[in-house]
Amino acid sequence: MSIGPVQLLVIGFDQPEFHGKIRAELERLKQSDIVRLIDLLFVRKHADGRIERMHVSELSDEERGELGALVGALIGLGAGGIDAAEEGAELGAAHAASDEHILSEDVWYVDDVLPLDSAAAVALIEHRWAIGLRDTIREAGGFNLGDAWIHPQDLVAIGLMAAEEAEQLATP
Repeated sequence: MSIGPVQLLVIGFDQPEFHGKIRAELERLKQSDIVRLIDLLFVRKHADGRIERMHVSELSDEERGELGALVGALIGLGAGGIDAAEEGAELGAAHAASDEHILSEDVWYVDDVLPLDSAAAVALIEHRWAIGLRDTIREAGGFNLGDAWIHPQDLVAIGLMAAEEAEQLATP
């Protein structure tokens, strides 16, 4: 199984009104093999305090087992070498077969921190588009030295800092 980079997203919604547009966009991205939704926990807290939860995953049982084995093997390899990788693969595959979601309510206490009349989504999204690029870079002898997401807010913050520095330099 080849897996692309996985991103953890935590998104909040004030006074949520959903009309299926987010689901439609995720479906479009899935059909184009751009992303795959590994797991999603959606929690909505209504104005009266009532909690609604939904879990979604695009993985088949076979894919869940393969992903669990791969993740378990990688964790085991890091923790104790080749022998631990084999043990980790077995444990990961067994956990994946247990029908427990990766983003379970036992781990993510989203409803405890949500204000009334709001919602949150916690999603693990695999970036499928990056698999070919990553493999091509590896074949060319390249390796990752670092990576980061740059958000529009980061660019605004950089601009604000630059303006503040320019103002300080201009002030005698």
